Amino acid sequence: MENSQATPSTPPRLLDQVRARIRVMHYSIRTEEAYTEWARRFILFHQKRHPKNMGAAEVEAFLSHLATERSVSSSTQNQAKAALLFLYKQVLGIDLPWLDNITSAKPSQHLPVVLTPTETRALLHELSATMWLVASLLYGTGMRLLEGLRLRVKDMEFERREIISRDGKGAEGWLIYSHRTGIIRA
Repeated sequence: MENSQATPSTPPRLLDQVRARIRVMHYSIRTEEAYTEWARRFILFHQKRHPKNMGAAEVEAFLSHLATERSVSSSTQNQAKAALLFLYKQVLGIDLPWLDNITSAKPSQHLPVVLTPTETRALLHELSATMWLVASLLYGTGMRLLEGLRLRVKDMEFERREIISRDGKGAEGWLIYSHRTGIIRA
């Protein structure tokens, strides 16, 4: 089994450098996982060539391949692009020229599904205990899933009807105000 730890004579492996840079910049663990996976896929796509030996043309080829051959969504292609730009700028210290020759993925034509108040009540009625509480908080406050799952009792200010989200997206804390009289299960 190969040791992924760097010894004094060898620099850390590229994906370990990506992880380390992401952690220094305090990105979320989900971003770290996504960016390292996109960097890995990019390297494998180009037959394990090191990214410092490639440039904008190879990035454009990979991103266009995602759109034309893999039929990924535009948001997936944008995530891959952000990951590769991070790899080049933040890890390798290389500024890529603007990527103009990318075949863009087709944007989604679907409208998001929004439940009516009656449908929402029916859905919440089918949930029990903890699941009901988390779903009600997510629905009523607009919190993201991990924000809701990380809530603690000390984050709740019942008299002022406030919830303090300490670990929101981008590691920013914020207040959620409740204008209602409270969450009452029907």
